[in-house]
Amino acid sequence: MCRLCAVSGAKAAVLPDARMHAQDKVGPGRMILVVGPSGAGKDTLMAALKDRVKDNDSVVFARRAVTRDADASSEDHETLSRSDFETLVSAGNVALSWEAHGLGYVVPQSYDRAIRDGKTVIANGSRKVLQEASDKYETAIVLLITAPVEILAERLAARGRESREDIEARLKRADLEPDNVDNLVRIENTGTPEEGVADMLCALGL
Repeated sequence: MCRLCAVSGAKAAVLPDARMHAQDKVGPGRMILVVGPSGAGKDTLMAALKDRVKDNDSVVFARRAVTRDADASSEDHETLSRSDFETLVSAGNVALSWEAHGLGYVVPQSYDRAIRDGKTVIANGSRKVLQEASDKYETAIVLLITAPVEILAERLAARGRESREDIEARLKRADLEPDNVDNLVRIENTGTPEEGVADMLCALGL
């Protein structure tokens, strides 16, 4: 039994109560949204998870479209103009969409087709669409990648943009975790990437 399941029973928690077989919801596959505060190591764990399941044809990682130019230092994404973003969203031709920090984000509609084919789609998500995803999909699971404030502050301070004291004070004032979210699995990323990925695999039953 993996570390996460032994502590929280997460594997059992995400299966029976996550499956709401309403005819008007998208399924039978699953939408997995990965969220977490800066410094939690979400991108590192997602990259490691992608490598671990690369031979599993039932798992698909979503490539988002974003209203910004491609940048080697950021995620691999498609680039959208603002007008294209607004057209797609207004027409409903997206799986999920949201806006944050002046940018528009889209999980393309093609991933809904993958879910209808029974696949598990894993997407870098946002707290802004957790309720929408819960309403839309038969099975929507949220993986919250997080860590204690002190560890988040230490990791962010290592980037050299703010002092650790300032960062820690800001984090303590911030709302770091989603409220009232169904099927949320909290993963404390305080160990090695291998341990974090093992927790994610356990939570998703992969």
